[in-house]
Amino acid sequence: MGNVVVIGSQWGDEGKGKIVDWLSERADVVVRFQGGHNAGHTLVVDGVSYKLSLLPSGVVRSGKLSVIGNGVVFDPHAFVAERKRLQDQGVSVDPSTLRIADNAALILSLHRELDATRENSASGTKIGTTGRGIGPAYEDKVGRRAIRVMDLAHPEGLPERIERLLAHHNALRRGLGLAEIDPAAILEELTSVAGEIVPFMDRVWRLLDERRKAGARILFEGAQGTLLDIDHGTYPFVTSSNTVAGQAAAGSGLGPGSLGFVLGITKAYTTRVGEGPFPSEQDNEVGQFLGERGREFGTVTGRKRRCGWFDAVLVRQAVAINGIDGLALTKLDVLDGLEEIKVVTGYRLDGETIDYLPASLSEQQRVEPIYESFEGWQATTAGARSWSELPAQAIKYVRHIEELVQAPVTLLSTSPEREDTILVRDPFQD
Repeated sequence: MGNVVVIGSQWGDEGKGKIVDWLSERADVVVRFQGGHNAGHTLVVDGVSYKLSLLPSGVVRSGKLSVIGNGVVFDPHAFVAERKRLQDQGVSVDPSTLRIADNAALILSLHRELDATRENSASGTKIGTTGRGIGPAYEDKVGRRAIRVMDLAHPEGLPERIERLLAHHNALRRGLGLAEIDPAAILEELTSVAGEIVPFMDRVWRLLDERRKAGARILFEGAQGTLLDIDHGTYPFVTSSNTVAGQAAAGSGLGPGSLGFVLGITKAYTTRVGEGPFPSEQDNEVGQFLGERGREFGTVTGRKRRCGWFDAVLVRQAVAINGIDGLALTKLDVLDGLEEIKVVTGYRLDGETIDYLPASLSEQQRVEPIYESFEGWQATTAGARSWSELPAQAIKYVRHIEELVQAPVTLLSTSPEREDTILVRDPFQD
């Protein structure tokens, strides 16, 4: 049995929740390795829906160990609230089922306030963040002034760490016209919740190494998508962490040789939440059709998603960057009934044909998509559980996507229901 890394191959919202749910049933350990409570996964188990933002999907299944790795920025108060919501649904989350990396950086109220202030500012670049403090928390982490989970276990050292943190933030707040923060308020914010966090704290790198050596199947659960990666995405309209498969190693403390199969969750069309370039966007009746049929609203923010045709250039780039072994193609049923379906096969940039998305924002904004048209299908794909149940044109569409992005379809999802899945190859059996 191998380990599996799940990542999004587009701008997130590819339907990871259902696929992660399907895989987590087969896993022994489920690990979050980046991001924070800006993720949004909806799992349906025995007819009950669970909405997760910070916690790994394994928490809703008995007998699984869930892990929050060091690559995650951890909001202790969001954790307490999410844990309570799950407990109200009958899910017990305790140290026997969940462990949190002792070296994970914390998100504090000052991070959330700074995030909102920047996003609502009339000046500067509007990124379209969730406003949950993710970016500012990562800034403090790389600035070597973050307060980490382990610090909650040693309250005597917190005043010194708070002083170092506020030396930066109060200067920043003065420049933004915000009131300075009293160190006592941050100390209270931390000590009030420490008792609910410390029991979950662990050396995650060692824990995962031990489980790996014992033969456990480990599922690395990514958040957001490749095109929101801080290095490889449409910068600056990105998240503040590395969302690619390689981060599963750095963000968990388990070596890259242990990662195993990389599964790229890929929507049969393209969506994006927030600002930034989107070459195949359809701000017309096609985009409205996709949005309505696909129920394209953000799980975390509720914002309407921008919709467009499938972009093979972007997914092929994601396949290369992540080392994707197979795709989980989702929401094929949303395309049912269209007379014509288009796929981006290349771009024109200043009169030149290119087969990649440039790193430059100005060039990203100037690329013009080159489309290939497909005949649509009138029969439904919804609920199909085998290739024989799919219309011939739908199969042709899927096969051509495989050729264009240079990766095989491993799983094909034909509805939100977990059993409506065509399994071509089990990633855990690879």
